[in-house]
Amino acid sequence: MVDATIWDQEITVPETVITYVDDNVVQKLPGGSTIKSISPHGASYWTRTARIQTLDAEGKDVSYFLKYHIQVSQGDVGKGMAMPNLAPRPIGWGVYAQEPDVYFFLCAFRDMTGDIPDPSSFPRMLAVMHKNGVSPTGKFGFPVTTYHGRFPQDTTKCDTWEESFSRSMSRFFELEEESQGFDEEMAQLRKALMEKVIPRLLRPMETEGRKIIPSLVHGDLWDGNASVDAATGLPIIFDACSSYAHHEYELAPWRPTRHKIGKPYVTEYVKHFPISEPAEDFDDRNALYCVRFNLCSSALYPGNLRFRNIVKEEMKNLIEKFPAGYEGNLT
Repeated sequence: MVDATIWDQEITVPETVITYVDDNVVQKLPGGSTIKSISPHGASYWTRTARIQTLDAEGKDVSYFLKYHIQVSQGDVGKGMAMPNLAPRPIGWGVYAQEPDVYFFLCAFRDMTGDIPDPSSFPRMLAVMHKNGVSPTGKFGFPVTTYHGRFPQDTTKCDTWEESFSRSMSRFFELEEESQGFDEEMAQLRKALMEKVIPRLLRPMETEGRKIIPSLVHGDLWDGNASVDAATGLPIIFDACSSYAHHEYELAPWRPTRHKIGKPYVTEYVKHFPISEPAEDFDDRNALYCVRFNLCSSALYPGNLRFRNIVKEEMKNLIEKFPAGYEGNLT
C-alpha cells in the first residue's frame, strides 16, 4: 500500500499533453492509422497516462497506451521485448514536438482487471523473463537512465553486482537524506551497511568460482505495478524501472507485509529460478535489497519518517548479524 498523501504531490507533466496527439507520437503509429480520440487513462503518482483510440489501415479499432515523463525513461522497452506475453508490446518512444521537455512511451493497450496475478503462474512467467533477458554485454546496469518513481536511478554499467548495487544504494541514501534531512544515526548505519553488510552478502556470490548472470528485472514489482489482462487472464506488468541486475533483487518488494504480493510468490518463484549460492544468505540478501526499496519509499514522502524508521531497524538487524563484514566470512 502507498501513503494517500502521495496523491497531493504535484505532477510535473503538463495536463495539456493528454488533450491532443503530438506529431511525433503520430509518426510512431503503424502506417494507415486514423486517430479517433485521446483520453486520460489509469492513475499515476508521477506522470500522466492516456489511451489513444485509432482505426488501423483495415478499419479495425486499435488502442494504444501513452505514458509521459519530463525526462526520458525507457525502462519499459527492454522488459516488453524480453517477455512479450507478460508486458505490453513497445511501439515507440521519443520527445514531443510541441513540448520539447516532455518525453513519451507508446505501447500496445492492454485492458486490466485490477486484480493481482495468481501465484501459481506469475512467478513462473517472471522467472522466464529473467532467464531470457540476459545482459547483451554481460554487465550490470542499463544503457539508459531509468526512473524509480520520479527518481533517476544510477544505471552505470558495472562488471560486478556488488558495485552496481552499491552505486544504487548510495544514490538512494542521498535522495532519502535530501527528502528527510540529515540524521546522525542514519549516517552511521549507512556507513556500516555499505562497508560491512553489502560486501558480506554480495561478494560471496561472485567469488570462489561463483558468478551472477545479469538479468533484466522490472525493478519495482510490487502489487501496484502488476495486474491481470482482461482479455487473456494472464499476468501483466507495467511501470518498470528496468536494469540488468541479480534476479533475486526483483523479489525485494515482495518482502514487506504491506504488499499484497508476498511470500507465496517467492516460494513459487524459486522453484523456477534457483536461489543463488550461498543459499543460506538468501533471506538476508532479500532484506538488504528491501532496504533499497524502502529508501526510495522514504524519499518519496518528505516529513513522513515511517519508512526511514523501517530502514533503520532492518539495517540494525543486518549490521548486528554481520559486524565483521566480508572478512568475517573468511574465518
